[in-house]
Amino acid sequence: MLKTAQEAIVEAGKSLGLTDDKLARFLKPQHVLKHTIELNSGKKLKAYRIEHNNSRGPYKGGIRFHPDVDLDEVQALATLMSIKTAVANIPMGGGKGGVEVNPRELSELELEEISRKFVQAFVDNLGPQKDVPAPDVNTNAQIMDWMVDEYSKLTGDRTKASFTGKSLENGGSKGREAATGYGGYMVLDTIFSSSMKESGQIKLAVQGFGNVGSNFAIKSLENHPEWKLVAVSDSSATIVNESGFDVNELIEYKKAKGRFKDYKTDDVKVIATEKIIEEDADVLVLAALDGAVDESNYESVKATTILELANGPVTGEAEKKLTEKNINVIPDVLANSGGVIVSYLEWRQNLSGEQWSLDEVNNKLNSIIRSASEGVFSLSKKHSISLKQAAFRIALERLNVA
Repeated sequence: MLKTAQEAIVEAGKSLGLTDDKLARFLKPQHVLKHTIELNSGKKLKAYRIEHNNSRGPYKGGIRFHPDVDLDEVQALATLMSIKTAVANIPMGGGKGGVEVNPRELSELELEEISRKFVQAFVDNLGPQKDVPAPDVNTNAQIMDWMVDEYSKLTGDRTKASFTGKSLENGGSKGREAATGYGGYMVLDTIFSSSMKESGQIKLAVQGFGNVGSNFAIKSLENHPEWKLVAVSDSSATIVNESGFDVNELIEYKKAKGRFKDYKTDDVKVIATEKIIEEDADVLVLAALDGAVDESNYESVKATTILELANGPVTGEAEKKLTEKNINVIPDVLANSGGVIVSYLEWRQNLSGEQWSLDEVNNKLNSIIRSASEGVFSLSKKHSISLKQAAFRIALERLNVA
């Protein structure tokens, strides 16, 4: 992931005439923080916080708890967050953190202990005007609540603006949970509108029907009832219905712990999880895993548009090949920026001691993300470059690398 992120930045930088020295300085994180968290049980865990760039504002980026967390992954995601906040044109920078641990093997007490000790380890670098983390893989509002509480105890800060993604009762923002999926819909709708694409009868295939994928589907069909969700996958299978699925019915099925491999109705076809990329849809929404489309399978993609709602679901080489085939890949640094935009809005609410209504949050999200989408599309058309290259060029110029 780190190599792919850096290659995209170098390619965009070269097109802007940037020197190797300038690009090397930008790619190098400003701070690489490492710590070993020792639990009361004696278990030792590696913890990281990469602060990549703060030229536009405080570092911003999630904290993930996962057994595969390592320094390269965290650095890649921190670098991409610098790009993402610049593309969205919000006054924040890029950071990322993680703990190498499997949270499924932990008790709630151990989870809280790790959360608080993460803050203790990095407290000198954190804060509302320094570095503002958020949830990521396997972390949630409860973990952010523990972290902000620990930060407040250690520093006396009472704004709760040191972390975002908190519970509503603890200073969180309305609209945060749905923001990434909802934002993805707004990006897609804006790109279609900007390209004057006929939006009737759009067929959607959504890989990954968790929080992001399901909220994307809800908002898409609420706003465009003429669109159809014809394929959707989870880790067990892909289900296909040419007539279109009822999104709310699928959500209820998943809430009841249903797995798509067990989904049985007469008009639904059940196929392998990975086969979703081969489905005959107009838009393939990748909301699950990184590297889902690569050099080995890109030729199977039938969609004319790919929306990257996961981080890095299309590899760099595959993206170039797809672009050559006139398949538009809407890049993750734009497509999934709804989450960080609403995190930024939460930070603003905390600093001003306010809590905005859901409509106000969504209106601000709508304004920011549609403006970003229009800018990326316009530059892409002006220079006949991919949406990804346009997004990265815009970011590098805003980050004053150019």
